[in-house]
Amino acid sequence: MRRMNHRVFGVINSAKAASRERQVGEALTCTPVAHGTGLMALGLVLLFAAGCRRQSPANASVENKQPAAAIWPSEPPPGCPFPSSTKITGIAFTGRHREYENADTWYMSWASDGNLYSPYADGSVEGIEVASKGPSPTTGQAVVIGDDPLALTVKSLGVHHETALPYVGRYPVGTLLYNGVWYYGTYAVEDGIGPVVGFRYSTDYGKTWTDPRLTPLHNLFHEGGTVDAKIKMAIPIFVDFGKNMEYSPDGKAYLVAHGATRPWVEESWIGGDQIYLARVTPSIENINDVSKYEFFSGYDAEGNPVWSGSFARIKPLIEWNDHTGIVMATYDKPLKKFLMFVTHGPYPAEGQYDTYLLESERLTGPWKLVTYMKSFGTVGYFVNIPSKFISPDGYTAWLCYSDLSNLQRLPTKPPGGRYALCLQEIKLLAAGR
Repeated sequence: MRRMNHRVFGVINSAKAASRERQVGEALTCTPVAHGTGLMALGLVLLFAAGCRRQSPANASVENKQPAAAIWPSEPPPGCPFPSSTKITGIAFTGRHREYENADTWYMSWASDGNLYSPYADGSVEGIEVASKGPSPTTGQAVVIGDDPLALTVKSLGVHHETALPYVGRYPVGTLLYNGVWYYGTYAVEDGIGPVVGFRYSTDYGKTWTDPRLTPLHNLFHEGGTVDAKIKMAIPIFVDFGKNMEYSPDGKAYLVAHGATRPWVEESWIGGDQIYLARVTPSIENINDVSKYEFFSGYDAEGNPVWSGSFARIKPLIEWNDHTGIVMATYDKPLKKFLMFVTHGPYPAEGQYDTYLLESERLTGPWKLVTYMKSFGTVGYFVNIPSKFISPDGYTAWLCYSDLSNLQRLPTKPPGGRYALCLQEIKLLAAGR
């Protein structure tokens, strides 16, 4: 749980934290009326009023059946740099949801065997605990089995130890399971954010691992080095191109990340100024060799994207000062659209997080705003759409995220969120539908 002064689990015993999570999860929670006016607000009242119920224990299903989906109102703040999308006009929540286990950091990769593979951090899966901050940091790996989001099986595949020195934590970044090789990245952190170290890999679905020949100080993108150093490729996450990356346009794996360059900015895992983009042909030989990567470097005179093999030439894909943070993107094949979720919030103080959804026909943009969800969760983060759970028409999907609301004793909206692998069924809205 990163996520309250960079992870409560790094400060208190993880077993006690898990116990507290379960106790808070049993507490009666009631979601207040969400933002909005008119019929939209009425729809949210009907949905959220149904959330006044006891939260289920760790592995129990929570499924709310509603007669109609409820639209989440879009409330972009002044200065939003994105035009509104005319193709996808919003998100509606159906009320169906389920939560699994007691950990966060679910960056799932859809492998050729049909399963989803993911890291997990600061919590437990099947009682196997990890704590990614402290003298002996660990990260976990898990497999998510099944085709029905309401009836999945989540199994821990164990934990892995890697040094964070001279930093104090080691957390997951994106993972990719492609052609039978699982690439699992981590970053080192002192406070707020830190550099990507590199990617360990497994050729037996997580039974054994080979660590990279990289260290927190001698890392993949040569970033960091001091506590105040600004990071551009912060928490890079692989773009979800479907099963075994089947819809990648060129066989390359793409990574989105957030960052900042202004020296006075309080950059963190949940805060920054820019979004950056990189790509690499995934292989054991390439994944930890920065010379094999290409970085988005702006546009040429005709508006075409420019790629450079030099990290020094990297340029922001998106720039919105004080309004970027953890970013994840998925290709919706039926709609032929990239869907990008960005979450930002206060750090190191506790508070509510905002999440916005962008869409584009090209990963390099231009990007348009679908919705700006103020206080989603209320403290929801790591928001994404697993491509495995997109409907054949592309308009129904399952939102994946984790939520700190129960740990901060805040109401959950929509109902069902907690510190866990959370799945919510959504409808993408479009004109004429």
